[in-house]
Amino acid sequence: MSSEAKNLEAISKAIDDHNKNCPFPALAVHMNPFEVERLGWETIRGLPIEPDPNVGTGAFRLVCARDGDGSELEESVEAVADELVPVGLPVPERPAELSSRQSKPRC
Repeated sequence: MSSEAKNLEAISKAIDDHNKNCPFPALAVHMNPFEVERLGWETIRGLPIEPDPNVGTGAFRLVCARDGDGSELEESVEAVADELVPVGLPVPERPAELSSRQSKPRC
């Protein structure tokens, strides 16, 4: 299997695992700028691939709506909607804000 195929498989599996276990959607894939240039990919499974010098070569990091202030969630909804979707949708609770009695998956 080529290194590109291995990268595609690993990133695709990570996206599936994230989306299965996190209430916040994945928004982007961060990779080392060298890797982004070497692969020549702009997106993977609809997520933009963004260069990030803080990510080592051979690694990647998924960015999800939980990582920001919630504004990314609105942008993601607008980007994938066929029609204009009103903003101001309720944002799910962040796992750190949940009471100890509740159990939700963590990202």
